Amino acid sequence: MTPIDPRLDLALERVIRAPRAAVWRAWTDPDRLAQWWVPAPTIARVDRLDALPGGAFVTSMSDDGETFQPHTDSIFLVVEPEARLVFTNAITTAWRPAAPAPVAMTAEVVLADHPDGTDYRVIVRHRDPADRDRHEELGFFDGWGSVADALAALVEREAER
Repeated sequence: MTPIDPRLDLALERVIRAPRAAVWRAWTDPDRLAQWWVPAPTIARVDRLDALPGGAFVTSMSDDGETFQPHTDSIFLVVEPEARLVFTNAITTAWRPAAPAPVAMTAEVVLADHPDGTDYRVIVRHRDPADRDRHEELGFFDGWGSVADALAALVEREAER
């Protein structure tokens, strides 16, 4: 894992009370990902999810469940099963440089064993301090935090069964 630079990066961490394998499945299974990937009440649709280096990560979102708009068009850079995912929206799935709104970013998801389940960490890296600050101002901690909570609720519910 690359060290966090607080001038350029935003990060969050949670302990999820479920095995790493369950958290990994929630990230790599389209049906599970769609259940938590965007803050409720918005609905996510997973258009492409190829969890392998260079693979597509494309999602859409809808407020009414009928009309969907693009959410992310990203590619995976690193895929280490049950341990780490790195993706970026700075390159589209057509392998073209992107200028995504609101900011270009590279996100790293790190999963590690924890006595209570899974240590879940997300680091989102930005090009410069202005992009980092803009992402924070737009609600990084509320948005990424709420979807991390939804992810935890999904896999913890499944683990209880």
